[in-house]
Amino acid sequence: MIQPFTSDPLQWVAEDGRPIRELPARFTPEVLRDLYREMVRAREFDKKLVTLLRQGRTTFYAQASGMEATQLGLARSIRAGHDWVWPYYRDHALALALGVPMLDLVSQCLGTNSDLCRGRQMPHHFGVARFNFVSISSSIASQVPPAAGSAMAQKYLGTDEITVCTFGDGATSEGDWHAGMNMAGAAGAPCLFVCENNQWAISTNLRAQTASESIHIKAKAYGMPGYYVDGNDIVAVIEVLSHVAEEVRAGKGPALVECLTYRIGSHSNADADAEKNYRTREEVNAWVARDPIVRVERLLEHLGAPVSAEERADLISAAHREVDEAVLKAEASGQPDWRILFEDVYADLPVHLREQAAFLRAEQEGGQA
Repeated sequence: MIQPFTSDPLQWVAEDGRPIRELPARFTPEVLRDLYREMVRAREFDKKLVTLLRQGRTTFYAQASGMEATQLGLARSIRAGHDWVWPYYRDHALALALGVPMLDLVSQCLGTNSDLCRGRQMPHHFGVARFNFVSISSSIASQVPPAAGSAMAQKYLGTDEITVCTFGDGATSEGDWHAGMNMAGAAGAPCLFVCENNQWAISTNLRAQTASESIHIKAKAYGMPGYYVDGNDIVAVIEVLSHVAEEVRAGKGPALVECLTYRIGSHSNADADAEKNYRTREEVNAWVARDPIVRVERLLEHLGAPVSAEERADLISAAHREVDEAVLKAEASGQPDWRILFEDVYADLPVHLREQAAFLRAEQEGGQA
């Protein structure tokens, strides 16, 4: 039985790979290998985008290395393309696991012609309509009230969809977070709130921003259950989130799930030297030792189906090739034309924008309007 408001994170697999509860039958070695492959793929995507950032080929990126089990586990617990996702800006592993093509993500980060946003959105702030994956925003917790609103609409319309809203621990200090939680709770809206608690809101740690013993305990104030799970244990994440998602879908109202994980890398390129500025190398190393990818390796070894060094190298190489191919395709599509500045906003272009378009046309075409 999965209980809310536990004092310790719910866990199925210990850090050494040993199951500490009976492993659910669906987690066969084949399924675990597939989860392992997806986590490796997300990790290598992360590394490649950091490289592109350092090469000046994009201007912003927020790393998620160390958080793969939380994001992949969430993706495997909901109905991709059916449920609605209001993400936060570190959710590329979630997007990839939901089936969003890697080319779409890379194109958006590079702002090329193959970008669904046509180069008009901040890098790493993608949205994909056909997956009901709402555009990411950098404004902390700004996605929470509209997510509550979309869940209220789902209840009103009587659909079997749910809304999933993700955020970091820092978002829970924002007024928008409390407003959205309260609204969803009061309306009994089918909203699954997922806190990807990586313990650092840029340079502010969790203890400096809340006196609460945890994040999930705050659910009590809004009349909803709160669950606490080891976000580096892929089995625990899937078990808890699958259970809670179906409770929400069944009309039992919203719920909050706190996944305890860790951001191994920097917050973004804005704080490239995190260890020097606000946290210790010892702390990071302690969490590197709890790597969710390594935990699956250890679990497979415990089950008698170990990942060989050759298999691991092949998976990493395949991920490298996939990312490199996506980068080459995105860059080959070229840069968006200046004319898109005046498209997709107005059905009838206002006079002042027509004048500006004519001015730019004359400038671009050597003085001929």
